[in-house]
Amino acid sequence: MLQDKDTAGGWTEPRATAVLVLQDGTVVEGFGIGAIGEATGEVCFNTAMTGYQEILTDPSYAGQIITFTFPHIGNVGTNDEDTESVNAASSSGVRGAILAAAVTDPSNWRASRHLDAWLKSRDIIALTGIDTRALTALIRDKGMPNAVIAHDPNGAFDLEALKARAAALPSMDGLDLVPMVTSGQRFDWDETTWNLGEGYGKQGEAKHHVVAIDYGVKRNILRLLARAGCKVTVLPATATAEDVLALKPDGVFLSNGPGDPAATGEYAVPVIRKVLEEQIPTFGICLGHQMLSLAVGAKTTKMHQGHHGANHPVKDQTTGKVEITSMNHGFAVDPETLPANAVETHVSLFDGSNCGIALTDRPAFSVQYHPEASPGPQDSHYLFDRFVKLIEEQKAKRQA
Repeated sequence: MLQDKDTAGGWTEPRATAVLVLQDGTVVEGFGIGAIGEATGEVCFNTAMTGYQEILTDPSYAGQIITFTFPHIGNVGTNDEDTESVNAASSSGVRGAILAAAVTDPSNWRASRHLDAWLKSRDIIALTGIDTRALTALIRDKGMPNAVIAHDPNGAFDLEALKARAAALPSMDGLDLVPMVTSGQRFDWDETTWNLGEGYGKQGEAKHHVVAIDYGVKRNILRLLARAGCKVTVLPATATAEDVLALKPDGVFLSNGPGDPAATGEYAVPVIRKVLEEQIPTFGICLGHQMLSLAVGAKTTKMHQGHHGANHPVKDQTTGKVEITSMNHGFAVDPETLPANAVETHVSLFDGSNCGIALTDRPAFSVQYHPEASPGPQDSHYLFDRFVKLIEEQKAKRQA
């Protein structure tokens, strides 16, 4: 934090060492931590009270600057276990973070690193000392703005240049960001979920073979698939239908990911359609849900402020139960465009937006939210068991 002496020899107010410059020219000043430099992205807000490390390593946040509405970010430090990005080369794609309070020293037995050092190691810029309530209110009123986030320990900023840069940034509409975060090659996964005192487990004998198409997949999704008894083979987003079918999978998983689903769908949808034609059980999460919906002819739309947090209520219309879910998406499936063979299975109780579908003529379903609960509640873990049951039912039909 910089302070200057005034002409009387006293100290002036601390000088800002970081700024957030919005596309409309609004300048928000704060104090920088993490990486030094400039980055650009779309500003959203996340309402989760826990799991900031998982959030900052979620590939679905590629191209975005995250405003945390919860004030105590960094208080439990960081560790080597709570990273969600699978592709280490891409980090996660998040462009920056906005925090209300200064980061304290970590107070947790699992902590191995201060958040500031961790951010530096991942080249992520963060601002502290921000009125995140005001910024969140602005996003709620005006939508998610593009912005430039900048950190200079000397507090030297060319604000006019930053404003011009922010104003010229392209919209998230039409952007395919999946190439930033997808894996470069095929790999197998056998790690299961974490338990206190044991760490992560290893899969024993697998009952089913699932091919996961990686649009930006999170580690805990793969862990839950492995825990459910699935041998998991992960393929890059550029995999062809022939690549998928050559592995003779019992099921196909469509992962989460960033960007405009319509742009990713240009190459992903034809692959999914061929998988569906083969009657292979298919399960999609987040971007994977949008991909499945596009594959059957539905449309997606850009949301005003998106859904980001670990406290979103969703109703499962097949059971009547309400579950609290973790969400992270800025686009949504338009339920009015769903074809007759796609039943809406889940809806958001915040705004009524679509949160899930199931096909009536194919063994396929998907949800808009994140049932792997990393971070977030575990209300929706049952969906992985539902996927396995679908695989077993389809196997039985083929053997009959």
